[in-house]
Amino acid sequence: MSLHLGDTAPNFTADTTQGKITLHDWSGDSWVFFFSHPADFTPICTTEMGMTAKHAADFAARNVKPLGLSTDTVEEHLKWVGDVDETQHTEVNFPIVADPDLEVAKAYDMIHPDASTTATVRSVFIIDPDNKVRLTMTYPMNVGRNFDEIIRVIDALQTADGKGVALPANWRPGDEAIVPLNVTTEDAQAKYPDLKVLKPYLRVTKDY
Repeated sequence: MSLHLGDTAPNFTADTTQGKITLHDWSGDSWVFFFSHPADFTPICTTEMGMTAKHAADFAARNVKPLGLSTDTVEEHLKWVGDVDETQHTEVNFPIVADPDLEVAKAYDMIHPDASTTATVRSVFIIDPDNKVRLTMTYPMNVGRNFDEIIRVIDALQTADGKGVALPANWRPGDEAIVPLNVTTEDAQAKYPDLKVLKPYLRVTKDY
């Protein structure tokens, strides 16, 4: 099953390195960065787990809970986490889902048969507090994720939601924002005193 933006993230109950969780209960009123990796004790995945741990404060500041997954067991996860902590000089403090039966992986379309019939590709799902899928990204098995982009896009989603704006290419906090097309220029001028109308369809303002 392919998940579309705006779909409700499939709920599941599974064992993790921090005990059994049910996704929608565990997430509560937080955002979730849910990501899969092909297998434990593999080099790229080790760096990604370490990078997720190193960004713990960044995720917490944005009310985001990281959640990893692979098709290995909890026992294998726990052994591997020791390697991650040692080699990446950090401490993994987020849960990693065990999915040896592939139930969660299949629900999230993480198994791409032409890549592997048992290992997950590097999927990313950003899920909002209403359990809606807001962003998906899929990386191949031999290329690691860009965590700067993951943090950036979470900032963009939260800014767009909170301020009713749209964000341009390469936007980062503090950059100009775009006034959505469903807002008239007259209303935009009243709301944004610094509004710049570059084209009737392209109007920018400060990121308040």
